[in-house]
Amino acid sequence: MGVYVFFCTITHHSSLSASVPAEKGKAYDNGCDYSIGKWVRDNRAPLYNGTTCKITKSQNCIVNGRPDSNYLHWRWKPSECHLSNFEPNTFLKLINNMHIAFVGDSLSRNQIESLICLLSTASKPKRVRHLGSRKWYFPSHNANLSFYWSPFLVRGVQRKNRGPIYNTMYLDHVNERWARDIDQMDLIVLSFGHWFMVPSIYYEGESIIGCFKCHDLKFNYTDIGIYVAMRKALRTTLNSIIERKVVKGNGNYVIVRTFSPSHFEGGWDKGGTCSKSEPYENGEKKLEEMDAEIRSIEIEEVKNAKSKAEQLGFNLEVLDITKLALLRPDGHAGAYMNPFPFANGIPKYVQNDCVHWCLPGPIDTWNEIFLEIMKKGKNHPHK
Repeated sequence: MGVYVFFCTITHHSSLSASVPAEKGKAYDNGCDYSIGKWVRDNRAPLYNGTTCKITKSQNCIVNGRPDSNYLHWRWKPSECHLSNFEPNTFLKLINNMHIAFVGDSLSRNQIESLICLLSTASKPKRVRHLGSRKWYFPSHNANLSFYWSPFLVRGVQRKNRGPIYNTMYLDHVNERWARDIDQMDLIVLSFGHWFMVPSIYYEGESIIGCFKCHDLKFNYTDIGIYVAMRKALRTTLNSIIERKVVKGNGNYVIVRTFSPSHFEGGWDKGGTCSKSEPYENGEKKLEEMDAEIRSIEIEEVKNAKSKAEQLGFNLEVLDITKLALLRPDGHAGAYMNPFPFANGIPKYVQNDCVHWCLPGPIDTWNEIFLEIMKKGKNHPHK
């Protein structure tokens, strides 16, 4: 049984705009590049809705009173090939006797909930008690899907409202909360990013190597930003998966999925909103500097590990959803992360969620591409 690893990280936009350099922005060496295309109108109804599937309340936008449903009627049309609608029975057959693990932050949970809802239209899963993860079991295909909360991927302690106001990360140690189960995972979906955007202190071994936004904390450490830390965390994670699976003697197929940008109009922590009701058109929105840099880091790390990984029975690839996600500012929960926020008029302050995606919504497209990758990987020589 082969192992697939998908990767996703989420960031806030910087104020500067830049296109991704061509030499650093290509995520696919061969085959169709699903990241190039446009959103086109599609009047077909989604496979599921907020009453037929159990969705986290903050992503259940229609049930929460969102008055427009226009965001549900777009499909992604790649320029180089055709992207089929999601076929739940096909996906279930491909994961027969497999364990798929989503590892990361709340965007990881957002995607697995989309996938569970899509699959539930063909086969109903059972919730399973499991220490360290939320788990669903599909008896019809002896398939397990699980979600492990691990926002840094590596070992760390999250900042808290009551307690340290900074993260602590150990960039050279994978988080054993999920990594202890690596040999039980046939496919791994990784997602991280947002939790790197707040004050953090970074360790390697027993030594502090730097920090991010720590000067306000009156620490005398060097601020090394987020890029070094994110690169090290990804490298540690990929190396840990490869090394632990190679010990078991398994050939593996590894795919890294890139980040999903947020769409706050205004600061995310200063009352920012996301009020657009339609996708951006091609050329209307460029990848901003921070998002472009992080995406490039992810692609570079996969390329750097590719030759070594293939020698050990791994095939490393990248699945890039960044551009198609960037063009969908209309697909977030916005004010409808809470039920009927304007039922009693317009309040002075309305909390908005411009990071996570309404379900159903644009994130379902990620799972359509996920399925295409699964189809291609079925006959891969390294599997």
